Amino acid sequence: MEEPPEQPPPPPAPAADGDPAAGPEWSIPPNAPACMERHLEGAHYRADGALLLGASGLSGRCWSGSLWVFADPQRAPSEGFCTAGVQTEAGVADLRWVADRGILVASDSGAVELWELDENETLIVNKFCKYEHDDIVVTVAVLAGSTQAVSGSLDFCVKVWDLPQQTVLHSYRAHSGSVACVASCPDKDTVFLSCAEDGRTLLWDTRCAKPATRIVCSACNHLPTSVMWHPQKSDIFALGDENGTVALVDTKNPDSALSSTVHARRITGFAFSSHSSPLLASISEDCSVAVLDSDLSEVFRSRAHRDFVKGLSWSPSDNALLTTVGWDHQVLHHTVPIPTGETSGVNCVKE
Repeated sequence: MEEPPEQPPPPPAPAADGDPAAGPEWSIPPNAPACMERHLEGAHYRADGALLLGASGLSGRCWSGSLWVFADPQRAPSEGFCTAGVQTEAGVADLRWVADRGILVASDSGAVELWELDENETLIVNKFCKYEHDDIVVTVAVLAGSTQAVSGSLDFCVKVWDLPQQTVLHSYRAHSGSVACVASCPDKDTVFLSCAEDGRTLLWDTRCAKPATRIVCSACNHLPTSVMWHPQKSDIFALGDENGTVALVDTKNPDSALSSTVHARRITGFAFSSHSSPLLASISEDCSVAVLDSDLSEVFRSRAHRDFVKGLSWSPSDNALLTTVGWDHQVLHHTVPIPTGETSGVNCVKE
């Protein structure tokens, strides 16, 4: 008699919860998109180390976008390991944390949007979507106190928002070109900066009858593209231009600016570190990341990105860790040399 064929062995039992053999859990949260768009536009850490990402799909007839939060930034941009995610109506041009749960978004649709994480931080829900601009909103910043924000658009306008009331407090048309960047002053809730394609950098104080003052910096001879306030000195800000020049500008004496040609193409963003003498990280359309000391001397350079670098943020738990994102869909974590006399934050945590 012919013997029956050999039966395959039974499949192994699934690993129990908490079993190391189970590995990390891959599970897309409710309402999160199944796929993240290719072009990563921004990255920002929250104080507890959660990483916020904004993504855009800039191909095809309709530009799409999405927001993502990762409790474990090392898992980004893997959709299945996000804490929360949501599809947006259009591409995400810029975004910022508002306090601990709010997310302010500049949209390619021309809207300024406010989103919020729910109590369990598994859902991102829309609080408002306002079409006050007449063109793409390219930049947003949250003012000190987190109840007001400022936006800048291709319509040449700068607008100041009351976030709890969901209204525009002030609308200014002081620029004669598309606004490239706005930046809030760390300790003054009425003061911010803007720069635009009209070649002008403006210092704003909304308490004044004429709120805008032009800052003329001879060190930057090309169109300004990015501004960022120094975290410890309220009169100093970083200015970047389309030629790759970085300058540290004193608002009281702009002609004394310290400058250096750091990149070969347009500066797309800045971030100051939390060191006692903060390092300045810059990113560019030359696909590189640079970190500079207070003299604008280079202490770190990475050319690992393969497309425009669009977002950067220093880790709040390790001040030697800089995270960058770009249109190549990469989320890169760079270890930056620690300045003399500083200690990496990750080594200062008590066990």
